[in-house]
Amino acid sequence: MFYAGVDVGGTFTDVVVYDDRGPGKVEIFKVSTGREPEAIVVEALTKYRDSANQFSLITHATTAATNALLVHSGLAKTALITTRGFRDILQIGRQRRPEIYNLKTERPIPLVERKDRFTVRGRILSDGSELERLDQRDVKQVAFQVKRSRFDAVAVSFLNSYINPVHERRARDLLVESGFKGQIDISSETDPVYREYERTSTTVVNSTLSKPVSRYFVRLERKLRRIGFSCPIYVMNSDGTTSTMDYASRHPVSMIESGPTAGVLASKNIVDLLGIKRAITFDMGGTTAKAGTIIDGQPELAYEFEAAARFYHGRSIRGSGYPVRQPFIDLAEVSAGGGTIARLDDTGDLKVGPDSAGSDPGPAAYGRGGEHATVTDANIVAGRINPSQLLGGHLKLRYELALGVVRKLSRRLGETVDQTTANIVRIVNNNMSKAVRLVTSERGRDPREFTLLAFGGAGPLHISDLAEELGINRIVIPSHPGLFSAFGLLTAELSRTFSEPILKPVATSIESYFRRVRERARRLLKQEGFTTYRTVEHIDLRYQGQAYAITVPYKKGTDLARLFGREHKKLYGYSSKDTVEAVNAWVRAVIPTPKARLVKKRLETSRTSAPSSTRSVLISNTRQKIPIYNREYLAPGILGRGPCIMEEYDSTTMIGRNWNWKIDAYGDIDMFNRVHE
Repeated sequence: MFYAGVDVGGTFTDVVVYDDRGPGKVEIFKVSTGREPEAIVVEALTKYRDSANQFSLITHATTAATNALLVHSGLAKTALITTRGFRDILQIGRQRRPEIYNLKTERPIPLVERKDRFTVRGRILSDGSELERLDQRDVKQVAFQVKRSRFDAVAVSFLNSYINPVHERRARDLLVESGFKGQIDISSETDPVYREYERTSTTVVNSTLSKPVSRYFVRLERKLRRIGFSCPIYVMNSDGTTSTMDYASRHPVSMIESGPTAGVLASKNIVDLLGIKRAITFDMGGTTAKAGTIIDGQPELAYEFEAAARFYHGRSIRGSGYPVRQPFIDLAEVSAGGGTIARLDDTGDLKVGPDSAGSDPGPAAYGRGGEHATVTDANIVAGRINPSQLLGGHLKLRYELALGVVRKLSRRLGETVDQTTANIVRIVNNNMSKAVRLVTSERGRDPREFTLLAFGGAGPLHISDLAEELGINRIVIPSHPGLFSAFGLLTAELSRTFSEPILKPVATSIESYFRRVRERARRLLKQEGFTTYRTVEHIDLRYQGQAYAITVPYKKGTDLARLFGREHKKLYGYSSKDTVEAVNAWVRAVIPTPKARLVKKRLETSRTSAPSSTRSVLISNTRQKIPIYNREYLAPGILGRGPCIMEEYDSTTMIGRNWNWKIDAYGDIDMFNRVHE
């Protein structure tokens, strides 16, 4: 049977088709991403229409939700129903200013206009008791207005509903009884955790995304069925697991960060195979570069982020986006990709980013009208990229156009073309190193203790310089790094995450809360037809009185106070004898699904291989001829030393002068810094 992974990115859509018969054959290819991503996915899979009935699974990562929030395009017309007195909760928020010293700073536009926010009488107290009964006449009147105004979706978020959802459930019933046919989200199910602003925001984001995401999946499924694909289609979640399309359509907040997570999953697969304990994942594509960590086989997860937020030096700017509480793989992101534009700033100095040329017009070398020098143009001028080699020669790049825009920039700077080229590469490397430091040094981790996994179309080009700047001595570059994330889709697990608030000292019987969550998970999964699964459990802990919690693994009988004290000391340098409070119980149900696996090959006797050619390449501000290898012809066991370049269908690897390399049994390039060996 065949399995397909399709990753829709900002510049290219990557496709990996895995055949599990025999040794596991893999086919890969890229297509340019257009204005209708679902049409691109179908176009990419059309070549398999004659064998469509042999596909058992298609797994898909998409930026549909993120793009809809970024440009406010196609969002569902949403009404918010909340407790009387809390109509403006979305605008009051947490009083975070995205730019502290900017008196004219603007917060994100509320997803629901004030005229579309309705309040009703009824009040639940923080202990779950009812202070005031829900006024059903209020709800019926709002339901009439909602239906008359033809809203697409309704978000219901009442005060303290996380602890007692009876009012929200009744409000939903009344909306249905009124004849409302759109999506109804209640916060006690979408995000049953305390803090009314974040809970309301998460519910509203889910409602507003319901229309564009569900329509996208309906169009995608219809077009795939039309060409013969009848297999299940799974969607990548933000936490590295997958969902059915039906679930993702109803819970689009679960897949907002769908795209970036697949590469981390693929990295986890490599890390497990190679026995690497601590790894940094580095993914550089056409628009951004992202860094994350895998420690003891587990990617780092977080449970709250701001969707459609702005970034500054890898950090999400708090208050610039829409708070969403959903588990996601924690990544630092910077605007540094192949299409990142180099220009002069207001002081006349060279600046690289954050603007990107994207895929249209793209770098000047694409010949589509790009007028600015980009990182890709600089790499072509430096000799790192062979303009006629990318995508097996199907993507033709024009050296003279790249040279023209870099030369124009160099004249304005009053320096040589080579100096400008080297400085563009140096600056973008420095920008990317900040993302890596965010997930290591700034969290008390020494990057020198990690192995660096580099992938993405542009990642391997910059990885030697980046590793040397950070003091990292080992690099692993997987086979076909430009399509590595798409392969990660084929290693994902189908999953659901359930939670329940606790807000009790850990001396309380915490296990009873987890029993309730497990039972709810069992009941809801059974409704979806899933009866076989395993659970992964976590708990949020804090010192009583603290505002934020630390998430740690949960196991019955664990001394939670001691575990929390150890984790708190690791993160903040101290622990306390104060009372430890349990905040939330998290249970993730993991449903077994078929997965692709890398095939281990027999190592040849360690030997060197002759390069296919040589080329003049700019290295450390000087030009020199270095060997060029065709990676597809390098068998496991072959070794060598830098400087050299390895070319393949989807990426180019630049190996610096201080590095030894070998091809391992899985086809990875395993690099070691010989200066520090």
